[in-house]
Amino acid sequence: MEASCLELALEGERLCKAGDFKGGTAFFEAAVQVGTEDLKTLSAIYSQLGNAYFYLKEYGKALEYHRHDLTLARTIGDRIGEGKASGNLGNTLKVLGRYDEAAVCCQRHLDISQEQGDKVGEARALYNIGNVFHAKGKQQLWGCSQEPGDLPSDVRDTLQRATAFYEMNLSLVKELGDRAAQGRAFGNLGNTHYLLGNFVEAIKFHRERLSIAKEFGDKAAERRAYSNLGNALIFLGQFTSATEYYRKTLQLSRQLKDQVMEAQACYSLGNTYTLLQQYDRAIDYHLKHLLIAQELNDRVGEGRACWSLGNAYVSLGNHRQALHYARKHLDISREIGDRNGELTARMNVEQLMEALGVKEGDLSPCGSEFEMQGARPKFTKRNSMDSVDLWKYSSEKNGDGQEVDGMSRRSKSQMSQSMQPLIPFFLSLLCSVQKLGRDPSDEDCFFDLLSKFQSSRMDDQRCHLDEGANGQDAGGSSRDSTLNDMLEASLLTSPQTEELFDLIASSQSRRLDDQRVSVGNLPGLRITHNNLGHLCADPDPQEPSDDFFNMLIKCQSSRIDDQRCSPPEGGPRAPTVPDEDFFSLIQRVQAKRMDEQRVQLPSDNQAEEGRRKREN
Repeated sequence: MEASCLELALEGERLCKAGDFKGGTAFFEAAVQVGTEDLKTLSAIYSQLGNAYFYLKEYGKALEYHRHDLTLARTIGDRIGEGKASGNLGNTLKVLGRYDEAAVCCQRHLDISQEQGDKVGEARALYNIGNVFHAKGKQQLWGCSQEPGDLPSDVRDTLQRATAFYEMNLSLVKELGDRAAQGRAFGNLGNTHYLLGNFVEAIKFHRERLSIAKEFGDKAAERRAYSNLGNALIFLGQFTSATEYYRKTLQLSRQLKDQVMEAQACYSLGNTYTLLQQYDRAIDYHLKHLLIAQELNDRVGEGRACWSLGNAYVSLGNHRQALHYARKHLDISREIGDRNGELTARMNVEQLMEALGVKEGDLSPCGSEFEMQGARPKFTKRNSMDSVDLWKYSSEKNGDGQEVDGMSRRSKSQMSQSMQPLIPFFLSLLCSVQKLGRDPSDEDCFFDLLSKFQSSRMDDQRCHLDEGANGQDAGGSSRDSTLNDMLEASLLTSPQTEELFDLIASSQSRRLDDQRVSVGNLPGLRITHNNLGHLCADPDPQEPSDDFFNMLIKCQSSRIDDQRCSPPEGGPRAPTVPDEDFFSLIQRVQAKRMDEQRVQLPSDNQAEEGRRKREN
């Protein structure tokens, strides 16, 4: 039986290493069903199962098995195993967006690794903490209109913390001579500096990343480095150099047969050629992006491609084609529920129809073409820069009030569900208040009771003073005590109050017991005389520090606050559109060109001087 469990686990490990995580989890689950009395083997199975489910994106199961691994590691006093399990938990919580809890777990991994002198584990923990803050910073930025470098103070602080941990990780992996880990650190340092607006620093780190990727023949990392270099060069105004890197990105994406990355490269090239005013080439790449988005059924990406194509055709003065893509953009925005896109597209359609001198009835219903029924356009061609104002893409969220209200209702529903277990507790408090002859609607009474109970728990841990001292304190109290004080005194001496406190204490203790993990409930664990001693013995006497528990309590309490107001949605995401979008940059550049073409009106002083010169 024992050999069978180990054999199943080894086969599961082999399949996972070969990339077959689905098959690997099946064998690991079978090993758990068979069970084992070897605690080290079971801990390894938990860890491998958690990692396999993580790669399968089944994060709930990954979290479950990493928690089992942590419980078992702490039970048998395996400090290194406890650190690794904490790190795995942190990575999973990060993916689930629970960044504060993830940071606590990763910090625990770091503390244990430093305590045990595990340099490799320390480097991994530093890298993981950097990843948590990096992901948190990007999540805070999602939906914001700020460009890289133009950040709120809290986001800047988060990204700077990520940078600090990446720098510590880089220093340590250089000491260890781990070139692959150095490459990862260089890449993430480049990404954080890019978000912070330090584009020159970002380029320096991404070039280091590119060099190491070529050294290892890592084509995927090489592609990412080329793309990141192009993004940073865009914001330095080096558009021609950026196109060279984007073309290399496109070439490698095609070699890797990665259609999503190919579409993103085409999209970036289209936007860059728009900035270079090479609109024909921009249209070519946006059409390629559109085709791939259609193949991948990425409706958001299709809408963005149509928007870009309409923008390019307006710049060329081809308002018929621009109207065609504006109408497609409008249809897609309605379909996917993109309010911003719908409002922008509707405005563009209306203004283009006015420019062409056509009405809604002149357009074919299919939206693919439109027919002119006796109407002549008011003009045939306009300066491309004069029509840029048709294509301003608003970053404001219209109709947010309804969405936020809906989210608030959902948040209230979630909070009411989370309060269900506490309802009997509060009801019992109110019943006891009624027994004491006090008005249950008296909120002061209720909270006085609650605070008195909480403070008495601290008093229980104090050394009792002698009766004489207590008597002196009682005798020396002022007779001008308030009605509240007298009521509190009567409550504390009431037998019903003692019953109330006993009820609260038992309720609280049951809640604590419910949260404890029983080793006997661990799946796959066969308890025998051989391992019973390990399970019953006290674990490592070194408990987590008070700082650790303070951090945990703080992040747990913040989860209630997180549910009070849902963050604004940044709109639907599109797999074929990169996170680094240049719409705002395109608008700014084009608006600047518009300003350069305007003629400044003379001031009053200049006009007066000109009149005098003419008179002379």
